[in-house]
Amino acid sequence: MGGFFGAACNHDAIGDVFFGADYHSHLGTRRGGIAAYDSKIGLQREIHNIENSPFRTKFEHVFEEMSGTSAIGCISDSDPQPLLIRSKLGTYAICTIGIINNAEELIERYFSASKGHFDAMTGGAVNSTELAAALINQKDSFVDGIKFAQDVIEGTASILILRDNGAIIAARDKVGRIPVLIGNNDNGYCVSFESFAYKKLGYDDKCELGPGEIVEIKSDGIKQLSPPRDKMRICAFLWSYYGYPTSNYEGVNVEAMRYRNGEIMAEHDKEIGNTENLDYVGGVPDSGTPHAIGYANKSGTPFARPFIKYTPTWPRSFMPANQKERNKIANMKQIPVHELIRDKNLLFVDDSIVRGTQLKETVDFLYTNGAKSVHMRSACPPIMYGCKFLNFSRSTNEMELIARRVIMELEGEAGFDHLEEYSDSSTERGQNLRHAICEKFHFASLEFQSIEGIIEAIGIDPDKLCTYCWTGKE
Repeated sequence: MGGFFGAACNHDAIGDVFFGADYHSHLGTRRGGIAAYDSKIGLQREIHNIENSPFRTKFEHVFEEMSGTSAIGCISDSDPQPLLIRSKLGTYAICTIGIINNAEELIERYFSASKGHFDAMTGGAVNSTELAAALINQKDSFVDGIKFAQDVIEGTASILILRDNGAIIAARDKVGRIPVLIGNNDNGYCVSFESFAYKKLGYDDKCELGPGEIVEIKSDGIKQLSPPRDKMRICAFLWSYYGYPTSNYEGVNVEAMRYRNGEIMAEHDKEIGNTENLDYVGGVPDSGTPHAIGYANKSGTPFARPFIKYTPTWPRSFMPANQKERNKIANMKQIPVHELIRDKNLLFVDDSIVRGTQLKETVDFLYTNGAKSVHMRSACPPIMYGCKFLNFSRSTNEMELIARRVIMELEGEAGFDHLEEYSDSSTERGQNLRHAICEKFHFASLEFQSIEGIIEAIGIDPDKLCTYCWTGKE
């Protein structure tokens, strides 16, 4: 995944962009970068590897090294960016969020048309942001180039461009799968993935770009360069998992949605009498916690934290590159509260169940520390499809998904013709899926939020939501 932040001010913008980009650190762990424009110096750019150190520690000297009244910054889970590009459109800095699934096809098409070249990374891969820039440069204006790039890219591309006159061009991806918001104050304007990032810096909400909308941002105002497109498909998983709790997307706060989501799951359990005699409801930290609070409030079962994550030295469980090390770190971070585990019937809510590897270790850890029973709830439906539009939960093989693996064990490939039934707990196949996962992971019971339930919790027009990872529908 990734996130970006840009600002055009009537004073130095480096501080706002430093902190604004840092506030997107939950969206990426590989690369961080800042580009700035100064009328005397011109465009500047700095990129660092942030795999083993947070963004702010790698850029703490940026205040002495860079200056400018306009700047953009990004956190990336993929290629280094922002890049500095010189083309017929001028010299500019660019960063992107999303994924290009047809990169090789576009590269070959570019070679045939231009006889040009790309810088190659290890293994011959091309930086996806450089590819996006090459597509943009094929047209005679930034607006035409961005629209062309977004139309030919299979995947998603939200784009920030910092021009050599200090103007910032911001473009939300063509169906609005991820948010792009504008803030303003007396000193200028900013653009951000996360709304809370600019509010903490003293900016107020100005607007949220529509799908495919393109705007130009300067210190004294914003100008629409291209209107929104008609089709909206914002990622519903934003609210369930990877969106930050204090942010709002399409007017819906993440934390509030998670409370509602938990309440809806508790109402369903109460209707079918699925769980009784529970001692505590807890969340699998951190993103499962607000769903669990909503569940506990509605069910009347006390909320508790039977284990606490130790995060001062390992703030994110997936930072090590090796899966074995990631699992080890995840286990080391879980510190039990024995008084809340021993001989207790516990229900945990997780934001989702994707592969299930770490969740199984968590449940084993709870039983090892004396839990009487562990019930599990997933705050979203079973994930049946690897995301092909964003790379936050992208799976190279859909058989890595626990729901797919269990269906294969139950029914073979023929079962994949009945994924909708397997998602539905009221069907025989749906019950078989849940029972099989319970046996694998030693859950006392398991339920997933329904697609109807999560849409109700989000509360916007279902036709504007992308639910591909659950339903396979684009």
